[in-house]
Amino acid sequence: MAASAKRRRGWRKRLGALARFTGALVIVGGLYSAFSPSLYAQEAESNAIDSEAVKGQELYDTSCITCHGDNGEGVDGRGPSLIGVGSAAVEFQVNTGRMPMAAQGAQAPSTNYPVFTEEEAEWLGAYIEYLGGGAGVPDDLQAMVDEADVAEGGDLYRVNCSSCHGYAGGGGALSSGAHAPSLEGVSDEELYQAMLTGPQNMPVFADNELTPEQKAEIIAYVQYLVNEDKDPGGVFALGRYGPATEGLAIFLVGMTALLLTTLWIAGKS
Repeated sequence: MAASAKRRRGWRKRLGALARFTGALVIVGGLYSAFSPSLYAQEAESNAIDSEAVKGQELYDTSCITCHGDNGEGVDGRGPSLIGVGSAAVEFQVNTGRMPMAAQGAQAPSTNYPVFTEEEAEWLGAYIEYLGGGAGVPDDLQAMVDEADVAEGGDLYRVNCSSCHGYAGGGGALSSGAHAPSLEGVSDEELYQAMLTGPQNMPVFADNELTPEQKAEIIAYVQYLVNEDKDPGGVFALGRYGPATEGLAIFLVGMTALLLTTLWIAGKS
């Protein structure tokens, strides 16, 4: 009887050990199945980003390195360092045709025929961001603009932007041969990129100066004012340069009309 009891206890120990081992395998398998998809997704995302950066480096080494130097460190007298400027600055300059510059000058002009496609600009941006990080455009920018307060954007525009770009977004001259370009036809993304990075003579409006929501409000106002045909004067937009031009036009037209009327009355009498 004692031997039989010992055998039963031995079997129970073996069965208990097998049950514990099986339970451990189930727990490990469950944890692996729960976390492995996200790990694979992160790895795939990392590989995609690396792939874009590699393509961007190839473009950089053939088109940008002469002025901006190895690894984006800049070349004295040719081009500034790109370390820390981020993808937003790169995509703005490339997509608007400002870069690569045809020649050194007071300001890089925008063109309607950019050298690189938008996809190639993203590759260049990914490479520059890989080198030193920097600012980027929010993924939900379009939704932010659609929900923005246009009236509040008008107040922000008049305080922060109108002194250079004009009250109606028509642009204006600056010092040293530079100018503030017209905002006509500029996309939401380009407007955000410009405010975020401060290209050339434009000041940088970082998020601690203008929040992303405030930038979206300015964009909504600019699109309402400039790019949705909102001319209060009808067909006589007068270049959209604001009240000074309109006042001068009214004065000249009014004075000319009064003078002609006076001469006509004098001739009749």
